Amino acid sequence: MAIATKIQSCIEGSSWIRRMFEEGGRLREKFGADNVYDFTLGNPDVDPPEKFYTELRAIANSPERGIHRYMSNAGYEESRASVAAMLSSSSGLPVSAGQIVMTCGASGALNVVLKTILNPGEEVIILTPHFVEYRFYIDNHGGVPHEVWTDRTTFQLDIPAIEMAISEKTRAIIINTPNNPTGVIYPAESLAELGQMIERRERELGRQIYLISDEPYARISYDGLTVPNIFRYVTNSLIVTSHSKDLALPGERIGYIAANPLMTHVDLFMEGAIFCNRTLGFVNAPALMQRLVSKLQNESVDVESYRQKRDLLYGTLTSLGYHMVKPDGAFYLFPKSPVPDDVAFVRAAQKHNLLIVPGAGFGAPGFFRIAYCVDIKMIERSLPAWKALAVETGLVGV
Repeated sequence: MAIATKIQSCIEGSSWIRRMFEEGGRLREKFGADNVYDFTLGNPDVDPPEKFYTELRAIANSPERGIHRYMSNAGYEESRASVAAMLSSSSGLPVSAGQIVMTCGASGALNVVLKTILNPGEEVIILTPHFVEYRFYIDNHGGVPHEVWTDRTTFQLDIPAIEMAISEKTRAIIINTPNNPTGVIYPAESLAELGQMIERRERELGRQIYLISDEPYARISYDGLTVPNIFRYVTNSLIVTSHSKDLALPGERIGYIAANPLMTHVDLFMEGAIFCNRTLGFVNAPALMQRLVSKLQNESVDVESYRQKRDLLYGTLTSLGYHMVKPDGAFYLFPKSPVPDDVAFVRAAQKHNLLIVPGAGFGAPGFFRIAYCVDIKMIERSLPAWKALAVETGLVGV
């Protein structure tokens, strides 16, 4: 065998998102781009805020000497201080630059954190539906994923179920809010209850349990809702995030790890994370992007266009009989499949040139994901196809 057996197995069972995205290329060649409706990939269709380009031009026109040289593995002091100041404001806690590591996106941040905290065989609780790569990231570092369903009606935290899953092997819990794929935001009351439960279980088990909050969508929220800062509610908490969504910079791979300043052994954790950032091969986050985002910590893309797309799709699909939770944030819908086999439903959608991702790709068979971070004109063109699919699957009559 040319590659490791384990990796070949991972490839065969890996991301439905990419698989369906690649299927889109084949359909576009056959039917033309305007006749294919690709809702597979969470790839923002908006451009970064204008201030991004202003700062980029300023750096390019007046570059500092040595701007592209090596730096501290944790990142530039000014970048870390800028992130820390923003988090101090939102949490009410004294977050310092020493509690920040700039990373190659949220994926890099998650791998650094898991490498830092996991011993072989320790468990990480992930909440279903979940981002599929969590399982691979945990496995990368010798951990074992332990899936726990959220409330199957609301997709909100099922704290008794999480508590039942915690054992002497539990090292961490990953939450993702606003959530991919459901779009729900976990409210402050739930996070406070979660924090109290974790602290109680830590005392009972005599071990530290980390709460890792994955937050790339934290600034994409609707209807006046905001995402609570996890540091307020869980002492042993970490934020991992990127600017892929809030600044529409997915290709730049820039993000950070932030540690709660009240976390047990926070200084030791930071030493470990900086070491792992280096030895995993990320070494440091890209220099130019670090300098740029340090000026943009209070900036965000305009979420109004995403809200309009959410409302158009949600309103149309629910009127056709599709059932789903209305998203609080992010840019995904996660409807229930009209037929029990979500993969079969996705295949049926392809016949109408609709590209979506089965819920099985998120550990949640029986659902499917729609990424609506696409041109609204494509959404409008797709509406007859959604109706035809609803007719075919028995949701509505002809």
